[in-house]
Amino acid sequence: MTSRAVSFSPVAAARALGLYLRPRPLAAFLLGISSGFPLTLLLATMTYWLSKVGVDKKTIGFAVGLTTPYTLKFLWSPLIDRLRLPVLDGLLGQRRAWLFLVGLLLMGAIWQLGHSDPVTQLGRFAAWAIIVAFLSATQDIVIDAYRIEILPPEQLAHGTALNQFGYRTGNLLAGAGTVWLATQHGWAAAYSLTGLLVLCGLVAALWAGDTAHSRTVADAPRSGEPVPARLARWLNDTLVGPFAEFFRRNGVSGALLILGFVLIYKLGDAMANIMLSPLIVELGFTDDQYIAANKLVGFWALIAGTALAAPFLSLVGMGRALIITGVLMMVTNLGFAVLAMVGNDPVVLGLVIGLENFTSGLGLTVFVTYLSGLSNVAYTATQFALLSSLAAVGRTWLSAPSGILAENLGWVGFYFVTTLVALPGLVLLWLIWRRSNTGPQSV
Repeated sequence: MTSRAVSFSPVAAARALGLYLRPRPLAAFLLGISSGFPLTLLLATMTYWLSKVGVDKKTIGFAVGLTTPYTLKFLWSPLIDRLRLPVLDGLLGQRRAWLFLVGLLLMGAIWQLGHSDPVTQLGRFAAWAIIVAFLSATQDIVIDAYRIEILPPEQLAHGTALNQFGYRTGNLLAGAGTVWLATQHGWAAAYSLTGLLVLCGLVAALWAGDTAHSRTVADAPRSGEPVPARLARWLNDTLVGPFAEFFRRNGVSGALLILGFVLIYKLGDAMANIMLSPLIVELGFTDDQYIAANKLVGFWALIAGTALAAPFLSLVGMGRALIITGVLMMVTNLGFAVLAMVGNDPVVLGLVIGLENFTSGLGLTVFVTYLSGLSNVAYTATQFALLSSLAAVGRTWLSAPSGILAENLGWVGFYFVTTLVALPGLVLLWLIWRRSNTGPQSV
């Protein structure tokens, strides 16, 4: 990680903005839609659905545990990194073969989830939610690796920004869009139609083409090498190599600092957002007000924050960008506390959601660009899955008690606590920054 900013002239600004229009960053946008919408169906939309049918806040808080596969995806990511699928691999290449297989299965699972009633079929509902989470997490493994591999280094920040824009577009379509569809046609039809967003990623994969990884993933057997020795070498390269390389490249202390930072950096933000739907329902906002705040204010604020991320990185450098956006995301939690104190005021709701979406779009793009840069292209899927899995732990299990905290502290006290929870992540970031500026390695 470096804190050094680069010079930024009007010509450089025009060139930086022009990179957004290149084919592969645009493909990253479509991949982001496919990657972003399933998690929204499992968190924001599902918790809104559960709130509307009368499920209590404590249960809703722990419902995020259904997304556990996102926190464990690094366990099977080495197989996704190395295994070839029969027939599909020859037609599409290793990355795209996995993307098509998982995408088609994911559409079917979302259809089943939408046709499960959380009131009368809770077991079936939970089972299909877990299956959707597993397939979505697997899709993320493939998409993240594929995105990093198709983007040239000079387009990584812009492709990541457009990917996050696509991710948030998927969030919007699966959030406000699915809620609107549910008001018109019911939850089953709403989930089924939203599941078709998987097709965006499949179209992007056909457009962007194959990657070099797909052509080199299978090591040729060495002359005279016995089958057991080849199998042992394959297992070592697949399961041990990615993690060993990460610790070797960053040093043990540096690697542990990075992993700790990734784990807790967005914990406060995650806790705040998990309880946003119950807060809005409890304050008495209507479906139309919820949709309007997200569509008319939040979405455009998100576009602004995401679009500014790449130029912002060029201006201040990665280290300062992470610190500034971390502080901004922490401060936005206080906005939710203000909303809780004011009560049912659509103007305040729009302002708070707008500010949260702007800082989140800016901050998440910076954060994912940082994670992408940490991944060695030889082990893209595994190393990025490890890092993003740790980030997901903060979003799921560490933030699962949010409902209990909100129940005991009240909304105002809860959102003040989520603000304080963000501080340890900033402390770890400062330690990483200091190490990268003074130590022999850049992390």
